[in-house]
Amino acid sequence: HRNPSLPPWEILKKTISLEVQITPSHGEISLGESKFFMCEVVGVAKHIDWFGPSGDRIEPNRPDITVTRNDESSSTLTLYKAGTENAGTYKCVATNGDQQGESTVKVKIFQKITFTNAPSPQEFTEGDNANIICDVISSPPPTVLWKYKGAKIQLEKDVRFKVLSNNHLQIRGIKKTDEGLYTCEGRLMARGEIDLRVIKVVVNVLPTIRVWQSEVNATADVGQPAMLTCAVDGYPEPMVTWTRNEVVLESGEKYSFNEDGSEMTIMDVTKLDEGEYTCIAKNKAGESEQELSLRVFVKPKITYIVNQSTSEMEEQVTLTCEASGDPTPTISWSYGERVFTEGEQSLDGNVVVRSDARVSSLTLKYVKYTDAGQYLCTARSAIGEDDQPAYLEVRYAPKIHGAVAVYTWEGNAVNISCEVKAHPSDVSIVWLRDGLQLPNSNTTNIKIFRSPSASYLQITPESENDFGSYNCTASNEMGTESKEFLLIQAEVPSAPSLSEVRPFSTTAQIQFEEPESTGGVPVLKYRAEWRMQGRGSWMQRVYEIQDGSIGEVTITGLKPETNYEVKLSAINGKGEGESSPAEFFKTEPVRNPNPPKLEGALQPKGNSLKVSWIKQDDGGSPILHYLVRYKPVTSEWKQEIKLPSGSEYVVLSGLEWDTEYNIYVVAENQKGKSQPATMSFRTTTEPDAIPALSMGIMLWAGILVVVFVLLLLAVDVTCYFVNKCGLIMCLCGKSGTGTKGQHLEEGKAVKDESKEPIVETVRTEDECTANHNAAGPTEPNETTPLTEPELAAYTAALALETLSSVATNSDTATATIDPAQDSPSSETTTLTCSLSTPANDPSPTPVPAPAPTPESNTNPPTPVLSTSDVEAKMAPLVEQRGSNAPEEQEKINTPPQTPEWTKPQKSGTPIPPKRRHSPKLAALNAKGSPPVSPLAASSPSSSPALNTKKPAPSPPVTKVPTQPDTVALDTETPAKTASSLATTAPPKPDRDSDTAWPRFQWA
Repeated sequence: HRNPSLPPWEILKKTISLEVQITPSHGEISLGESKFFMCEVVGVAKHIDWFGPSGDRIEPNRPDITVTRNDESSSTLTLYKAGTENAGTYKCVATNGDQQGESTVKVKIFQKITFTNAPSPQEFTEGDNANIICDVISSPPPTVLWKYKGAKIQLEKDVRFKVLSNNHLQIRGIKKTDEGLYTCEGRLMARGEIDLRVIKVVVNVLPTIRVWQSEVNATADVGQPAMLTCAVDGYPEPMVTWTRNEVVLESGEKYSFNEDGSEMTIMDVTKLDEGEYTCIAKNKAGESEQELSLRVFVKPKITYIVNQSTSEMEEQVTLTCEASGDPTPTISWSYGERVFTEGEQSLDGNVVVRSDARVSSLTLKYVKYTDAGQYLCTARSAIGEDDQPAYLEVRYAPKIHGAVAVYTWEGNAVNISCEVKAHPSDVSIVWLRDGLQLPNSNTTNIKIFRSPSASYLQITPESENDFGSYNCTASNEMGTESKEFLLIQAEVPSAPSLSEVRPFSTTAQIQFEEPESTGGVPVLKYRAEWRMQGRGSWMQRVYEIQDGSIGEVTITGLKPETNYEVKLSAINGKGEGESSPAEFFKTEPVRNPNPPKLEGALQPKGNSLKVSWIKQDDGGSPILHYLVRYKPVTSEWKQEIKLPSGSEYVVLSGLEWDTEYNIYVVAENQKGKSQPATMSFRTTTEPDAIPALSMGIMLWAGILVVVFVLLLLAVDVTCYFVNKCGLIMCLCGKSGTGTKGQHLEEGKAVKDESKEPIVETVRTEDECTANHNAAGPTEPNETTPLTEPELAAYTAALALETLSSVATNSDTATATIDPAQDSPSSETTTLTCSLSTPANDPSPTPVPAPAPTPESNTNPPTPVLSTSDVEAKMAPLVEQRGSNAPEEQEKINTPPQTPEWTKPQKSGTPIPPKRRHSPKLAALNAKGSPPVSPLAASSPSSSPALNTKKPAPSPPVTKVPTQPDTVALDTETPAKTASSLATTAPPKPDRDSDTAWPRFQWA
């Protein structure tokens, strides 16, 4: 380096000096950085030294500054972690003998942009003035900029934001929406230096508590929990704790909490749980609390009540009842249907109720025997009620009840009932007449029967002297009471009054009003008599009363468009009263029949229905046939089915499952068709199918069955040859098959070629009803003598024994008619119907009736067997085989044998009163009436005789069980006692129908 200002000699001197160069020639070091400088000499230098800013030579191996000789011509100065004290000019001097050279370098130390404190995240509480810290230094000092979500914050637009002198960002009243990422950016324009820090700002929100129900109600001691709820908000999510009386509640058997603790459940609430509970929500921003109240109610409970005992009319008695509960319950009393509240509860002031807080009392000032019994104390509040009974015992003298006037007639036994109420119930009852105790040696027609609460005086009047007054006297330890009873001679009833006659073609309905006077005993029957107006003999029919009374009767067998007169008389146990004045009417001309009355019953299978009908007025012309149609509600009508006039029901089979059907039935006579009788029904849901067995299981089952049959056959053959017994012996030992077997065998030849729906029509046999004469056995009633109570049971047993010897097994013939095979119908509906013998009149021809027999009106006190029960048990089932040729039928007129009756020994067993039947009369009635089968009871033209003649060969026989209809209570006397059996050939089906005609099954 040459300096032109030096003197010439110095310049000369320098020219022979060493040339030194420092690399780099200038240096700028960031504070804290390390940097080295190399001093290079042109030529060889013996010494190379470095001198610091202070002019002192830098010694080698200093910790902050080191000088290192690299080779003959270079040396390195290294500054480690330079500080501001290291700034200045450094000089490198090289010498070699008298040669010397030097060079200098100026070192500058500067501060680059440095963030000394810019933490992230920084958290603040909502609403506070937040100072976002960002400390940055540099030399020269930097310029600091703030950004939010990448955009520079416009301080002039939002006055809440401000950059402080220390470059911190202040947000006044920070909000949750201010939360996010903020950028603190430092810049040095001189050096073009820039650096930044991203600071996450979190705004914590103080918890808030929302309570839906500040007061919760619960009921104690019912095993139910109560739940207290406080909904909390805040950031971060608050933790919830519950306290009571400043004690923290922990989860356990008594308390349970949901996940965030906002719901607390108190288990098995009791009254002790009532009080205040505090919900505390806490997070970084702070805590909040809210109080909730639990109100515990207690159901009413009766805590005290006692029974009382007193005597009638002696002293007042008070029943007391105490109850607890919250809220305080109200207490009331009840006795039966009567309810007592506060105050006087009766007009006479006898019953008084007083209540005070939780105590109530009921006072009876004058106790009567009717006041005895259970009094119910009931405590009620808004949340429930409780009740407990208190029993009041009243001791009183006997009270006698019973009908004062009793009606009967000479020879007819009657009961006078002396019913006694008393407490104590140990009562002595005595019957007196004219001061003499009954019975005595002068009274042979009087008996006394006793029950725990009554005494029955049975009298069979023999003369007028037996009618009059009878005294019943009852006594116990509390006193005695007597009552007079009157026995009065009964009379026949007065005439009923005819109110309206409603004529039809062959029948008429007679509406009437009951007699004004029954004669003292109940009316048992009504007799209707009618004839053509002004000529001919009177026809009659007797109608028995059931279920109390009747107000209408129907007479049958009339001729269309004919004038008639009718009268009516009433019959009681004493006899028959006068007839009403005759009423005149005219029957209607021949017309269309009335529609039949329908009844339907689903069969067990579920998709079959039995539709039964009852024939109504035929319009004066015999019913020719019935027309049946049916259809699903959503489909078209099936082809009309024509059934014979005697049909009584039809069974529709193979119907669709779970489907609603409509059915109508029309009756048709020569005049025309009736209005349709309609009904609807729904089939059941199809049952689940049984899963099919696998082929392997079926194969093994078949093998087992074959082996079992072969084993049985081997055993049977052995028994036949060894012991002459077994099934083969039974089969081979028969002389041959009977006519029935022949018919069955021949029936197998009938070939069913039909693939169409089948209609099975079951027809009942012709039957004949036994005579029911008004002069026959009398109907037992209230005044029947109380003797021979065993006779009914003996009669029933003897009837059953007689039945066991009567052959009743007969088969019902079945005719199978195959329809045309070309029928387009593909349905598989099976129709089965029942037929009775066609008849124009639904009842037998009436005949003049003999005079009635007086009947009793009082029930005997023992259980009895009714007349209908005896008849039903004596009646054999009458069945008849059908035949294709009616002329081949033979009439069997042999009536059933009636057993000889053996009169049992009389018994003095008391028979309770108010029964409608007498065992003696029931037996006599059963003995005097021929046996009637259930079938005969429903068909007037049938006969009880048994058909023992086998018919000609017939198709296969199918037994169809016939359910007996309800036995009619019609006692009209038929013209004949029995009629011979007759079978009507089944009508042929109409093959002209577009659909297939079903198979008809006749019985």
